[in-house]
Amino acid sequence: MTKIVVLGAGIGGVPLAFELKDLLGKKADITVVSQTDYFQFVPSNPWVAVKWRKPGDIKVSLPEIFRKRKIGFTSAGAKRVRPSENRVDLNDGTSLSYDYLVVATGPHLAFDEIEGLGPNGHTKSVCHVDHAGAAGEEWEKFCQNPGPIVIGAVQGASCFGPAYEYALTVVSDLRKRKIRDRVPITFVTSEPYIGHLGLGGVGDTKGMLESIMRDRDIKWVTNAKIDRVNADSIEATELNEDGSVKKTHKIPTSFTMMLPAFRGVDCLKDDNGAWIEGLTNPRGFVTVDRKQRNARYPNIFAVGVCVALPPFEATPVPVGMPKTGYMIESMCTAAAHNIRDLVAGKEPTHEGTWNAVCLADFGDSGIAFVAQPQIPPRNVNWSGKGYWVHLAKAAYEIYFLRKVRQGQAEPFYERFIMKLFGIVRLRGKHA
Repeated sequence: MTKIVVLGAGIGGVPLAFELKDLLGKKADITVVSQTDYFQFVPSNPWVAVKWRKPGDIKVSLPEIFRKRKIGFTSAGAKRVRPSENRVDLNDGTSLSYDYLVVATGPHLAFDEIEGLGPNGHTKSVCHVDHAGAAGEEWEKFCQNPGPIVIGAVQGASCFGPAYEYALTVVSDLRKRKIRDRVPITFVTSEPYIGHLGLGGVGDTKGMLESIMRDRDIKWVTNAKIDRVNADSIEATELNEDGSVKKTHKIPTSFTMMLPAFRGVDCLKDDNGAWIEGLTNPRGFVTVDRKQRNARYPNIFAVGVCVALPPFEATPVPVGMPKTGYMIESMCTAAAHNIRDLVAGKEPTHEGTWNAVCLADFGDSGIAFVAQPQIPPRNVNWSGKGYWVHLAKAAYEIYFLRKVRQGQAEPFYERFIMKLFGIVRLRGKHA
């Protein structure tokens, strides 16, 4: 029987495990390895951080679900991947051998790269449900004694949507509380312009987001490199297009949320603490081809945020390439079908589309965009805004969590979009 190990139980790892089980059935022994015993719906974290959701609302306990699907599961977490031995060492001292390994871990949050950054420093986070839960508790305290706020994304960040979502959801919540007039907000980002999103913009995201932020009285600083975060201020250097210093900023703040840069997870390092040669790039992200397969170790696949993708373009301050939910889903389906083909003795042919489809909620409105493909020039380059985006994201949250609880492997994002809007399929060869 073919042994398959999936590292990670998030938006990539959970649907991938279900899909592998559907495709291979009794032909494969599938085991999912996670650091926790629950799934978290990360897109809802900005709501948790203003207490519109409780952490438990967006968590799903996994052991019983995987048991019913006859999928192995451990929350011991991976300590070390040993690709030359086809083995994964776990944190509890045991190990798992594999014929095929899929890395779906997501990233390590690189708070340590900037002084004062992160929940152990002076900033809040919406990258993990526990971080968002803690931020929600601090938010309640802040609203009792409001002051200035700074929200944004640091140099090297590759996920900008949640920063915009949180900033604008904060505005919506402050307006509901009738204290918006007491809270100056500054958005500080490494992007070269508002709405760049690591993608060179999509449709008119630049114009729409600038207009929305002006309408909600949010000031912004772009091309910003964060130097340090203090308890009561954030220090940043704003650069010109040629990389020279334009201005230095010391912005007062009583409540700060900055998205960090990402890097690979520690289990992808060797015993000497170096990234495994041939498996990752210098930041620890797994290198794969369009079939989601590593060149050095062809029985290792990777999907999601842990995949190495080059930045779209050179920018004065480094920004990374985002991996949206639709793109991750596309990667998962391609990887699952390619592993099925390899098990059957066939060559893999399925490729992820790597398109971008995103719903960004702002509490009382939102923007949606479709980039096909994700990198310009595009066949589809569209963005739109309205209250319907808020409703759509809330519906998608319910839909996705229900499918996880049911242990179903249908393509969540695509099927949801199709049902809700009648949008035609954007898939590629694996459709």
